[in-house]
Amino acid sequence: MPRFSVIIPCFKVQGFLRECLDSVLDQSYRDIEVIAVNDCSPDGCGAILDEYAARDERVRVLHLEENVGLGRARNAGLPHATGDYLLFLDSDDTLTPGALRAMADRLAETACPDGPDVLVFDYARTYWWGGTRRNVLAEVLAEAGDGTFTAAEHPGILDLLMVVWNKVYRRDFVEREGFTFPPGYYEDTPWTFPVMFSAGRIATLDRICLNYRQRRQGNILSTTSRRHFDVHAQYERVFAFLDARPELARWRPFLHAKMGEHCLDILSKPDRLPPSDKAEFFRRTAEMFRAYRPEGAEIPAELRLLNGGYATYLVRRQSGRAGRELERRARQARGVVAGRAGRVRTAVNRRRPLDAGLAVYSAFSHRGVLGDPAAVYRKAREIAPHLRGVWVVRDEECAADTAALPPDTEHVVLGSAAYRRVTERATFFVNNVNWPGAVAKRPGSVHIHTHQGTPLKYMGADLLGRPGARHGVDVPQMLRRADRWDYSLVASRYAERVWERAYPCHFTSVHTGSPRNDVLVGAAPEDGRRVRERLGVPEGHTVVLYAPTRREYRRGGHVERIDLARLAADLGDGHTLVVRLHPSLATGPARGMGLTELHRRGVLIDATDEPHVEDLMLASDLLITDYSALMFDYALLDRPIVIHADDWGAYTASRGAYFDVTAEAPGHVSRSYRELAWLLASGAWRDEEAARLRSAFRARFCEYDDGLAAERVVRTLMLGEPMPEPVGVPGARAVPSAGRSLLTSS
Repeated sequence: MPRFSVIIPCFKVQGFLRECLDSVLDQSYRDIEVIAVNDCSPDGCGAILDEYAARDERVRVLHLEENVGLGRARNAGLPHATGDYLLFLDSDDTLTPGALRAMADRLAETACPDGPDVLVFDYARTYWWGGTRRNVLAEVLAEAGDGTFTAAEHPGILDLLMVVWNKVYRRDFVEREGFTFPPGYYEDTPWTFPVMFSAGRIATLDRICLNYRQRRQGNILSTTSRRHFDVHAQYERVFAFLDARPELARWRPFLHAKMGEHCLDILSKPDRLPPSDKAEFFRRTAEMFRAYRPEGAEIPAELRLLNGGYATYLVRRQSGRAGRELERRARQARGVVAGRAGRVRTAVNRRRPLDAGLAVYSAFSHRGVLGDPAAVYRKAREIAPHLRGVWVVRDEECAADTAALPPDTEHVVLGSAAYRRVTERATFFVNNVNWPGAVAKRPGSVHIHTHQGTPLKYMGADLLGRPGARHGVDVPQMLRRADRWDYSLVASRYAERVWERAYPCHFTSVHTGSPRNDVLVGAAPEDGRRVRERLGVPEGHTVVLYAPTRREYRRGGHVERIDLARLAADLGDGHTLVVRLHPSLATGPARGMGLTELHRRGVLIDATDEPHVEDLMLASDLLITDYSALMFDYALLDRPIVIHADDWGAYTASRGAYFDVTAEAPGHVSRSYRELAWLLASGAWRDEEAARLRSAFRARFCEYDDGLAAERVVRTLMLGEPMPEPVGVPGARAVPSAGRSLLTSS
């Protein structure tokens, strides 16, 4: 008996069907059966299904003699299912890599004797133009916790999209309750609500397991047709189900409101109903709303218009539009007035002398006290307390985040009146990205640009030859803003040459080193131990930091290069894998592809949100990266680095690189996971050759990092005091590791 029965109804999807089937059959988890139902498709679906069945014994094909529709095609597959759990997959959607393994692990983790009745997992919308967007209510899955529950215990689960394909169902539960799909346009409705109301044990999986394809022409429910009237009949079926189950009567108020919301949503869409049918649809909805209203139920304000007629509904919708338009015009007028006043105020302020004691800081597009600017700020408070340091943050939410902005930090919010006052009067500007265009470069002001590390990939003007990499980047505007720089901080002669090539502007390169790396040069073992304790790393564990960068050859930037669960397992007992994605991927779907779930289960630590990457470096014993600039900083610790370069050719073709890191690497290079696993298991990652490569790399790229970079910036560029430049190349002094020895040979 297989663990999963995957039922796939097929009709006119020959262009997508192979991708769908491959996504299932190529899963690492093999204990499945696929029941593909050819719903009398007029295209090549039937032949494709037969082809797959001929070469994979897990595939069974049912050819229906007539087209019965999506719901009844699923019903046709149900009697043939023998798996413990049922998964209904639409034939134009795909499973994500590792999805079935994650589902199986989550089912086993619940510790229910027979398993939960329903497992709800996450999905992402994938658009025809290449974009990807995660389910906006993904937090509902995380909030549900690790155990099982009923819908009554966690009603937020019913806020998720009520469709059949974002869940797996225990087959015994489905058969016992007699659940089937009715015919019709909205066949998911009378399946999902009864299932969720009846389930005694529901579990969640906070992982993107399915890519929900958004077709260019929209799905069938987005077409203009009278078939949308089917929604009424389907809700009547759900009410009939509740009538037959008195123990579920508590759900009637919820279902009543949900039905009203759903129908009004259909009515409000311009592309759902023919205009001539909208009045009839409203009347039918209003009749149902009155007929099924539970006694004594309070009607939500947004649904009360169903108590009136269609004319009233139109008037209220029109008045709502008119009100929004008036508010828009009022905001526009207020903006014009504020803009005029701001220009007058700015003109006045720019006639006032600069404040010689005012320094304004920002980092990573105003995300908080971070990176090189933070190191300069802290050193200025220490040795030049007369300098007033003010941070620019993007919004009040950032200002309230103590991890990003310590409580005693003076700050202003981007775009506010206070922000304009300090940027119009400040003498010193310290940033690791460009300031907004509205910040004028006043005579006498000093703009210090710290950058974000030593560059490997193309930057600035060099992006002009890489159209994929510069997508969404206005390079000429970037250079105009860089024209305000007075000083560019560099950590090596290599970095100096690159920045002067990438930003052909009139700044002075300063041999300071990278201020944020001072903490690495002067690190002590206890620094790493404190970070380990905060992260929850067990005492004595070896910490492997995996920090991949983004890719320009894939929309969205995320490419899964390594199976993280496999890497964590291959590292074995006594090791902790810490993963830090590129910051630009922190809020996208990348973490939902398995990272969040693996973190929850304790397989690894997701440190993407850790604000200070220096802490993660101090806490680790080995860095595995691909082409991240983190390698230049980590080399200062004189701890092993492994470069995983399995797509170096594709990366350089799309983004461009200033040198071949596979030929001048800070350690050994792997070009496949097999090679990486061998390096880790054999101990080669820390051999004499690895040490030699690391020493040469550090000598070339870290020559000015002597631990005094922040002090050098403050004294020479802000206080005007002389201070010697860094002398020579840092020696081979190793910063002691915070943990025990690394991997042993197997």
